[in-house]
Amino acid sequence: MVIVTRGDYIWIEPISGREFDVAIGARVISTEGKRILVKDDDGREIWLTPERRIKAMHATSVQGVEDMISLGDLHEAGILRNLLIRYNENLIYTYTGSILVAVNPYQILPIYTAEQIKLYKDKKIGELPPHIFAIGDNSYSHTRRFGQDQCIVISGESGAGKTESTKLILQYLAAISGKHSWIEQQILEANPILEAFGNAKTIRNDNSSRFGKYIDIHFNHQGVIEGAKIEQYLLEKSRIVSQSKDERNYHIFYCMLAGLSREEKNKLELSDASQYKYLTGGRSITCEGRDDAAEFSDIRSAMKVLLFSDQEIWEILNLLAAVLHMGNINFKATFIDNLDATEIPDYSNVNRVANLLNVTSQQLVDALTRKTIFAYGETVVSTLSREQSLDVRDAFVKGIYGRLFVHIVSKINNAIYRPKGQ
Repeated sequence: MVIVTRGDYIWIEPISGREFDVAIGARVISTEGKRILVKDDDGREIWLTPERRIKAMHATSVQGVEDMISLGDLHEAGILRNLLIRYNENLIYTYTGSILVAVNPYQILPIYTAEQIKLYKDKKIGELPPHIFAIGDNSYSHTRRFGQDQCIVISGESGAGKTESTKLILQYLAAISGKHSWIEQQILEANPILEAFGNAKTIRNDNSSRFGKYIDIHFNHQGVIEGAKIEQYLLEKSRIVSQSKDERNYHIFYCMLAGLSREEKNKLELSDASQYKYLTGGRSITCEGRDDAAEFSDIRSAMKVLLFSDQEIWEILNLLAAVLHMGNINFKATFIDNLDATEIPDYSNVNRVANLLNVTSQQLVDALTRKTIFAYGETVVSTLSREQSLDVRDAFVKGIYGRLFVHIVSKINNAIYRPKGQ
């Protein structure tokens, strides 16, 4: 039995036994006989009867703590309430020992300034309030002090803030490593390129990374950044050909169409984003808070910093345009010699794609509507049904974009990676 008085804090156990239901915190407002009037953490006033299970709240859970290891109520409800209390005060970072828990504030907070960088330099975890800069500094200090590689794992669900946290760690390491070199600038400029080609708007996150990445930062004996290497994996290729409702394809397509000059668009025979099947699957071609035209200018500038030549940039744009035109190729079912076959009624998009890919229109049509089987030294050519041709087309563009993404990461690594001995 729990005896409570006015002003006490308690845990109210959930009535249902559902898997994800947890206790909620509440403050006792008054008591009346065996009933208790409380105000819970959601702001609701509730009368509790004696049948309702309650527990006393530990003092550490009342106002919240910076390090959750010190919580007296070290259970799921205690952790969630601690994060809620701090989040409501715009304190988005909380420690659990050497682990930093970050709650996405969905707003820009003034806690990443040059003064903050100086403040957290050479400080141990726990000396100052929790901050992502403390994690970066701790790893950097251990690398220099013990001469051992350090690893920062940034994990979380979609929209948790992994992409932004990665950028903040990189910015901090670049700032404290002492000498501000060209290589540091190149490493930072890799982010807008990777985001353009690998991030997209989803229903949960306007800038969701649709691939995984592992970044190696290399320091010399003086603690100065001298190179980096990026590894990418699991790019979501299916997004190129279809998107869920209210989602977009990869940013680069919309940025390209918004940022190219009229002359450049005419050369690539491009028009508005609303005209392309691969960009309208989610019925959303804009993204609130993003300026696609301005970002395209930033992407081009970043590519120049990463040593992409004008010719290489133009060839990338050629491939992106080819992908868009490919999606607009329509197929019509037909029969040839009593077999399912496909014909393309309008060759305009075929000609555009063939021109951009430097192949003949007939070669492209054959690749999309026929299949060749090699068996026992013989070659058998047969027709594809309409559904098979659509699958071949989509697989083709996914292959193009996937290899393009690998090429871009490889090109970035060529600029920022310095093997030992160089």
